[in-house]
Amino acid sequence: MNQLGSPNPALVRLNKFLSTAGIASRRKADELIEEGRIKVNGKVVTSLGTKIDPARDKVFFNEKQVVLLDEPVYIVFNKPKDCITTMSDERGRATVMDYLRLKQRIFPIGRLDRNTTGVLLLTNDGDFANCLMHPKNEVKKAYKVGLDKPLTSSHAEQLANGIRLSDGKTEPAEVYSIPGGKNKLIGIVIHEGKNRQVHRMFEALGYQVEKLDRVAYADITYEGLKRGGWRYLTKGEVRRLKEVVEEEDNGKVKMQN
Repeated sequence: MNQLGSPNPALVRLNKFLSTAGIASRRKADELIEEGRIKVNGKVVTSLGTKIDPARDKVFFNEKQVVLLDEPVYIVFNKPKDCITTMSDERGRATVMDYLRLKQRIFPIGRLDRNTTGVLLLTNDGDFANCLMHPKNEVKKAYKVGLDKPLTSSHAEQLANGIRLSDGKTEPAEVYSIPGGKNKLIGIVIHEGKNRQVHRMFEALGYQVEKLDRVAYADITYEGLKRGGWRYLTKGEVRRLKEVVEEEDNGKVKMQN
């Protein structure tokens, strides 16, 4: 373990190590360090200038060792209904991990409600996940929405201009009617990740969302995957995702491959 500025090329910043391991974003990792919740080789570390050697130093968070996996894993999962977006559930309900039985420790990028279906990305690359979820990057998410009644043109325009919710006004959305859906089947593209955002946007206008299916995350779809099915992202897909997001490290810089 050394302080920032060491010439050893094997050393990495402690906050980057924690982020890559999926513990927290770099900014949140800095908070954990300052709060004294991180130990390196058995000693509490509170200096944000700390660098470590991942091959030699042992890092602990909440008394559990933080381990980096050798190979990054990137997965797209076609989430079925009644599936919880968590690693485990104390009530015994089905989780995404019941469908993805892998040796590697992976985690979801964001969340989908229990009854929401569709595209869910999972990885063991913490930096990658944090960049995709960062609000400033405005990664688009496309949904197919089933409503209890036809959407009016005036309400469609309101959605396109942004809806006032309890946690602020939403950014403009792309809204379109799906052919044959009689304006009860709606396509919507958002660029944010507010909690239950699509549900709340329509509920604010007096509609009930009866079905919600995420059909795309950035340009990743579930084409070719049955419900509950998954596959590894291709190198090209991972590269394109990294091209549309940025990470914060001494200013905004492009994510590196």
